[in-house]
Amino acid sequence: MVYEDSALVINQLNKDRSCSSEKMDAYCAEIRKLEGKFYGIEYHHVVCDQNQLTDYLSKLGSSRAVIPLGFFIQDLLAPSIKEDKEVEEVPPIEQLVLAVPSSVVDWREQFIKYLTSTEVPVDKAKTERLVHRSKLYVLVDDSLMRKSAKEGIL
Repeated sequence: MVYEDSALVINQLNKDRSCSSEKMDAYCAEIRKLEGKFYGIEYHHVVCDQNQLTDYLSKLGSSRAVIPLGFFIQDLLAPSIKEDKEVEEVPPIEQLVLAVPSSVVDWREQFIKYLTSTEVPVDKAKTERLVHRSKLYVLVDDSLMRKSAKEGIL
């Protein structure tokens, strides 16, 4: 069972809608390859109000907490599709590496530095993006938390 909060993506995976772009078409093709590795697969849309599990998983992933048994993590350090329509072969699930490499830079560091000391990158475009995206976050007890327009801090 696959649960997703984007109705558009679910409709495209269920073939109720055609893919709206070449990039999305490439992602759908990649997912079709993975479908053969399962006995059966179902795609379900989850509305925002019933999204507690997704919220829990996103907090778990962003906090780098210890992962409970039954869950696995695969850090994506690059897009899973190639831009030139040449789709990369996906390794079998049992070969996926579940450990986080020590060389991976924590994505939260730039936000924490900016929010605590207004330290910004030298590149003007990166600075503008950081300033814009940092408005979605707040520091609570030295932990980076995402703001929600509806409910405050998540």
